Amino acid sequence: MGRKAGGLYINPKKFGATGKPCMKEMVSFLSCVSLNKNNTDEKCSKQKELLAACAESQRGKPKNPARTINYHLQRLGKSKYF
Repeated sequence: MGRKAGGLYINPKKFGATGKPCMKEMVSFLSCVSLNKNNTDEKCSKQKELLAACAESQRGKPKNPARTINYHLQRLGKSKYF
């Protein structure tokens, strides 16, 4: 379902797929933790390293605020009242 902001219709499905760069690594780590009953000492070390490497590679990348839906809502809302 979409939301209406004034006369603007926003499709959340369009914006939901972006911005999840380490999702595959996170899912594999959490499933390993779940299968091993929260014992992550040695069994999930590979998944943990992959997740840490992915998170570290994403650390230096700046987020682009022009792509987020909140940026556009704030931008459109400002022009309405000023």
